[in-house]
Amino acid sequence: MPFDLATAALRLLAPETAHHLALRAMALGLGPRRPAERPRLAQTLWGRRFPNPLGLAAGLDKDAEAPAAFLAAGFGFVEVGTLTPKPQAGNPRPRLFRLTEDAALINRMGFNNLGLAAAHARLSRRDRKAGIVGVNIGRNKDQTDAVADYVAGVAELGPLADYLTINVSSPNTPGLRALQAKAPLVALIDAAKAARGRLGLADPPPILVKVAPDLTAEEREAVAEVALAHGLDGLIVSNTTLARPPALRSEHRGETGGLSGRPLRDLALAALADFRRLTRGRLPLIGVGGIASGADAYARIRAGASLIQVYTALVYQGPGMVPRLLDDLEALLYRDGFATLAEAVGAGLPSPT
Repeated sequence: MPFDLATAALRLLAPETAHHLALRAMALGLGPRRPAERPRLAQTLWGRRFPNPLGLAAGLDKDAEAPAAFLAAGFGFVEVGTLTPKPQAGNPRPRLFRLTEDAALINRMGFNNLGLAAAHARLSRRDRKAGIVGVNIGRNKDQTDAVADYVAGVAELGPLADYLTINVSSPNTPGLRALQAKAPLVALIDAAKAARGRLGLADPPPILVKVAPDLTAEEREAVAEVALAHGLDGLIVSNTTLARPPALRSEHRGETGGLSGRPLRDLALAALADFRRLTRGRLPLIGVGGIASGADAYARIRAGASLIQVYTALVYQGPGMVPRLLDDLEALLYRDGFATLAEAVGAGLPSPT
């Protein structure tokens, strides 16, 4: 109850102010503490054991200020970032908007972060036994050589990351989404893998790519083809959307930026199922976008996600959503006769051929 009350109080403040206060409170150890271990929901991917499939999506803890606190709150893993080589302020404020009537957010943050060096300092101090922390990397707005920025991210943070996410799908950095096209994506993945190889790590981090929900059918096919042919380790489906469903009711519905939360749910679910089909079940997928309940999570698992992430639902529901979602997910697995979550992955789709 105290955390539910705190969440309600934070929603009385401007969105970005509330975000910073909540993050600071977590960093100071004021968040809840709950066990992440759920035997029925645990699984091993990329040689890493996830105690449950619920992760914190990138964007909330951009500068790796409190990953240990979110892991202690019951998340199965945390993704920090997006991080760019140089610090950047991002877009002018206001740039984060609550669409309360729609259980949604619109953001045009613009990769505001303190840069790789600051994140390196924080991540180098973390206890890696505390849980899985992924690192989401991007390019600076003024960088003309995008590949160089991603290579820098791999080189700087690869040794400290349990996995790396290449973010080529934010709508708030001009030209970024063009990197999802076939030729640029091939060059980017090959360069990132080469940079990872140069680290000489005994257990190098897997490399994933985070894609947009707004890709056309042909663009999705191209991404899937590149992912399989060039040894990508997984996909995160999906980022925020530029679409504006006509049913949106909030006065902020016309704001520029990426839309997340409930209105994104069906679009992100369809994109995930499409990528599961296109990759023929050969790549682990992380489902994100509009997940707010155990039923939402279960639908994403059955559509092919091995892991899921949340952000917007946490803003509206607070940290109490973590055990509620996991409890409901376990109940749904039990109802349908699945002994483990892994058995349910892709169970709602035809068998890949």
